[in-house]
Amino acid sequence: MVGSALVRRLAQGGHKQVITRTHQELDLLDQRAVHDFLQTERPDYIYIAAAKVGGIQANNIYRADFIYQNLMIEANLVHGAHLAGVQSLMFLGSSCIYPKMAPQPMTEDALLTGLLEPTNEPYAIAKIAGIKLCEAYNAQHGRQYISVMPTNLYGINDNYDLNNSHVLPALIRKAHEAKLRGDAQLVVWGTGTPMREFLYADDLADACVHLMLSGYTGPLVNIGTGSDVTIRELAETVVDVVGFEGALTFDTSKPDGTPRKLMDVSRLKSLGWQAKTSLREGIALAYQDFLSKEIN
Repeated sequence: MVGSALVRRLAQGGHKQVITRTHQELDLLDQRAVHDFLQTERPDYIYIAAAKVGGIQANNIYRADFIYQNLMIEANLVHGAHLAGVQSLMFLGSSCIYPKMAPQPMTEDALLTGLLEPTNEPYAIAKIAGIKLCEAYNAQHGRQYISVMPTNLYGINDNYDLNNSHVLPALIRKAHEAKLRGDAQLVVWGTGTPMREFLYADDLADACVHLMLSGYTGPLVNIGTGSDVTIRELAETVVDVVGFEGALTFDTSKPDGTPRKLMDVSRLKSLGWQAKTSLREGIALAYQDFLSKEIN
C-alpha cells in the first residue's frame, strides 16, 4: 500500500527513474541479494516502505515473525545502502514505537520513555531499532538517513484479509459483506472507546517526498493528521460510506489495545506539510478500490 502510494506520488512529481522491486523479485530477508541489488542500482534516494505488518491479532500471534523479519529488512537495507554509497534514505516506522501510556498527543520526544503496548511489542522494538540504526549511521558515517513515524494508514492496495488486517480495512470488508448478506448487525471488536488517528496512504507518500526533497536531515518526524476518532465513530463512518443499514454491536471480550494513539504533528507542520484528505473522503476512495479488486 505505502510503496504503491510512493510510486504514484513520485510519478506525479515527474520522477522517471523510480526503482522498485516486489517481494517476489527481491527477498529483503536475504542480505546478499539486497546488497547485490543496491550495489548494482546505486539509487540516489531510498524509501524503506517494506515491512511485516498486521493488526492486533497478527502482531500478538506471530511475535517472532514480526520482530525477526522487520529487524532483517531494515538492517539489510540500511547497511546495504551505506555500503553502496547511498547518502539519502528514509525509514518508515510506526506510531506503536511510543509507550502505551504516552502523553497525548504523542510527541517525538516520547520515544523510549515508557513501556510499550504488549500486543505489538516485538514489532515496535524492531521499528525502534530501525530508528536507532539510522541515527547510528548518521553519527558514525555522516549519512542522511531520516526516520518518519506514520500514524495508522489506509488506502489503495490495502490488506483486507480478516485474519491479519488493520482495523479500518477489516471494517470496510466486514461492512460490505454484511451489507451483501443483509445482516441485522455488524460486530466490532472491543468496546469502541479507544481513539485512533487515520491517515490516507497517498497523503503519507506526499509527506515523505516533501521531507526527502526538502533536504530534511533532523530527528524523527511524526506523520499524521493531528486529529483522531473513537473506533465507534470510525465504524459509524465506514458503515455510512458502505451503505450498511444494520446495527453496530461491540464484542467487549476482544482486546482494545492502546487507549489512545494521537500524533503530535507540530514538527511536520513547521516543515511545511499537513494532511489534505478527510477521513470520510479517504474511506470512500479506499472502498472504491476494494470494490474494484472484488476481494473474496
